[in-house]
Amino acid sequence: MRKRLKLLLAALVTVTMTALGAVALPGPASAAALTEVTGFGTNPSNLRMYLYVPDNLAPRPGLLVAVHYCTGTGPAFYSGSQFAALADRYGYIVIYPSVTRSSQCFDVASPQALTRGGGSDPVGIKSMIDYVRARYPVDADRIVATGVSSGAMMTNVLLGLYPDVFSAGSAFAGVPFGCFATTNGSEWNSDCANGLVTKTPQQWGDLVRNAYPGYSGRRPRMQTWHGTNDEILRYPNFGEQIDQWTNVHGLTQTPSFTDTPQSGYTRTRYGGTGDTAPVEAISMNGVSHNLPVDAAAAVHFLGLDTTTPSSPSPSSPSPSAPSPSASSPSPTGGCRVGYTVNAWNNGFTASVTVTNTGTAAVNGWTLRFTLPTGQTVTNAWNATVSPTSGAVAATNVSYNGTLTAGGSQTFGFQGTHTGSAAEPSAFTLNNATCAVV
Repeated sequence: MRKRLKLLLAALVTVTMTALGAVALPGPASAAALTEVTGFGTNPSNLRMYLYVPDNLAPRPGLLVAVHYCTGTGPAFYSGSQFAALADRYGYIVIYPSVTRSSQCFDVASPQALTRGGGSDPVGIKSMIDYVRARYPVDADRIVATGVSSGAMMTNVLLGLYPDVFSAGSAFAGVPFGCFATTNGSEWNSDCANGLVTKTPQQWGDLVRNAYPGYSGRRPRMQTWHGTNDEILRYPNFGEQIDQWTNVHGLTQTPSFTDTPQSGYTRTRYGGTGDTAPVEAISMNGVSHNLPVDAAAAVHFLGLDTTTPSSPSPSSPSPSAPSPSASSPSPTGGCRVGYTVNAWNNGFTASVTVTNTGTAAVNGWTLRFTLPTGQTVTNAWNATVSPTSGAVAATNVSYNGTLTAGGSQTFGFQGTHTGSAAEPSAFTLNNATCAVV
């Protein structure tokens, strides 16, 4: 059973990173490159360390630990997600830990992994952080983690073990800290995976508090994403994570804020109504373990988009960017659109990068185009897309409404087709015709 579950997990996560937005979105395009670092410090489980440092660092860069899925690697997560491309924009550093054990899953089950300083993968990852902090002027208040599946589980573990290091985490399809615990040497906990491990909020919170006895400092903010149809790490794990992290923060399990950021998504916030609430949870209706990874939304929650290389200390972004209207400015000097399709059977994802080639910033944007006959949008990220077929309009969301002169924004969507996943032939940005590349 363990072998079958792991093979299924591997297959589904591979699909996630090849068929959905996580990989369809473009990777980094700058001259900076992913570099392997050896000899970075104590490393009991023989992890490999890959480091991405953008060409233009912020004066006090944030540091993101981006943790891959089972069967994955650090380089695969680098090339298959948008976190490095966003680092180019915002000037933060990314560490990509990489597992060398045969399963290529992170250890989130052993007693060593669930004990601060106990050994295994968390100790190696902490050594990677220390290595970077010794060499770059990292902002200690913006050391954060994110991950998918096994990486999401590790995100929960890292935040539990090292609350004095991490300020926030974003977990895509994970489980609570301690849920996967085993004592027989197994990496897989079927009861947890199937959503059968349930505890009271106090019990979940105690697992985190007991991982670092006596600690009384700040606790990291947590963002968690989960599909209601997750067939690998079942949906009850979503609610158990909410119970755990709200209790850790001393909060009730009653949301302070609820909205629908896009069709089928329900977002709840606990302990605050703004976009830096202590706990934020996004439930994705009808979505399986094969979920799209909204890197830009994660980066925003993690606080990595509040500084840039060219603007060292701007104020935090406002909760909502202006929506385009008839009076929204057209880009003076034009625009450019890159459109990449990844198709399979009767489905596809599209990654769209829109660039303002003009000389002045555009605040609030809408990209209009006509989908070929038979194509229907089912969900989108980093933009709202409506209607779902025919002539559609993709409009910025709260955190990406500004297109600086020469700047770009990337969004994506998933859809179905009836035989053709062809690209649209023309695009307009705020009524200006764009070049297509």
